[in-house]
Amino acid sequence: MSWTSSYLWRGVMADVAAHAQVLALDLPGFGGSDEPRRGGFGFADFERAIDGFLAAVGVNELAVAGHDLGGPIAMHWALRNPGRVRGVAMLNTLLYPDFHPAVFEFVTTLATPATRDELTAPEGLAGLMRAGVANGVLPDDVLAAVAAPFGDSADRLTLARAGIGLEPSGFEEIAAGLPSLQAPVRAVYGTQDRILPDVGDTMARLQRDVPHAEVTALADCGHFLQEERPDEVGRLLAAFVASFAAASRGTH
Repeated sequence: MSWTSSYLWRGVMADVAAHAQVLALDLPGFGGSDEPRRGGFGFADFERAIDGFLAAVGVNELAVAGHDLGGPIAMHWALRNPGRVRGVAMLNTLLYPDFHPAVFEFVTTLATPATRDELTAPEGLAGLMRAGVANGVLPDDVLAAVAAPFGDSADRLTLARAGIGLEPSGFEEIAAGLPSLQAPVRAVYGTQDRILPDVGDTMARLQRDVPHAEVTALADCGHFLQEERPDEVGRLLAAFVASFAAASRGTH
């Protein structure tokens, strides 16, 4: 799960799929998914969508992975469904209610009509993507694919609403629940993150709260590490999944 769309995971999935079935979900308001028919874009709304998706595809137990806003959504769901969670992977995300000023600026941008329209337009999304990689360069076809699901003003408004709908109370629940998390945890992050500048602090705090978590920092890599280092990220996540997939096979 990620902000914008599951397209960001395309270079990572094949490695993981060597060890387990892989499903990439566009949550309501993101990528190819529509705006929800009822409710909004809070934690409970996204969790209803996750539960409905998993029921539709017949999956009960799984490992979840989240990037950016997908991180707190995945972690919140995992903490509420401990019996279903085989593992949790976090990539350049935010988990705690102590938000960096950059997060407040992002929310203000998406809540203000003029700046919201500018950021969610193709040029704005391209600028955000470029800011999210260490060298500031991405191919034109990648930028076009990221913007493609948000082709009209209604789609862009929905994206903006989805990007700012998570309640602070949900982050407080995550912070309170993390020390009780028993599932394996794998965190991988780019250290040169201009979108979430405090991601290193977030990952260090995660390590303190969940001592069994394994954390890898990728130098010279930014927010969209799936774009910059897909092979390396894929290998790390594949090894993580393989570790408990093998254990599961050994018990049957």
